[in-house]
Amino acid sequence: MHGCNGKMGQVITGIAAEDTEIEIVAGVDASQHIQNSYPVFPTISECTVEADVIIDFCAAPAVDGLLQYAVEKQISCVLCTTGLSEAQLAAVEEASKKVAILRSANMSLGVNTLLKILKDAAAVFVPAGFDVEIVEKHHNQKVDAPSGTALALADSINEEFDNEFAYVYDRSQVREKRSQKEIGISAVRGGTIVGDHDVIFAGVDEVITFSHRAYSKSVFAKGAVQAAKYLAGKPAGKYDMSDVISATLA
Repeated sequence: MHGCNGKMGQVITGIAAEDTEIEIVAGVDASQHIQNSYPVFPTISECTVEADVIIDFCAAPAVDGLLQYAVEKQISCVLCTTGLSEAQLAAVEEASKKVAILRSANMSLGVNTLLKILKDAAAVFVPAGFDVEIVEKHHNQKVDAPSGTALALADSINEEFDNEFAYVYDRSQVREKRSQKEIGISAVRGGTIVGDHDVIFAGVDEVITFSHRAYSKSVFAKGAVQAAKYLAGKPAGKYDMSDVISATLA
């Protein structure tokens, strides 16, 4: 468990402890303030315990070492950390040529189903002239904005139109009317909001909104554990939650 002493790491630890099909054999975290039932190493390069798969919920700077370790040890990796740089995303692509990497901006079943629904909705509403806006809300401790999930939702729509839409994150510095070839993405940070996402299709005299609300971190943790079970033993390649969902339905 990479990032085992973070909030998500501890939720996953609790879920894994009650699941007879999976066992956390080691953890990695710079913070050693929590006593776990498994050994915890300060960095992943120091980990000497063999494993079948790595579940990652850490901070973006730690992903570089994670990818190197996964490739070197040939351990599949469920990569859940968001806010990665373009260079890191390129490194993920390279690593996936050598080891199985499952990367998803959001691990919940609901969000990944929504990604599919949005493609169909966009095919109807966008050609009809509807504007697309995304509003995401998270707790006041989240450091990246917009959220990886918000970007994934935007990408799911944009991909249907050959990525012709630009993403606009701030309108305060530009005094001009909205372009039809843009997707607005707004971020709200406050309190203990686990994760709210609204995708708004705004047309003339009507508005259609698709919403997802996460009420606890367990929805993401359960998805990560399910993904780990799926990914263990898989050949090198890039995977996502749609593969996990398809395998579950098969």
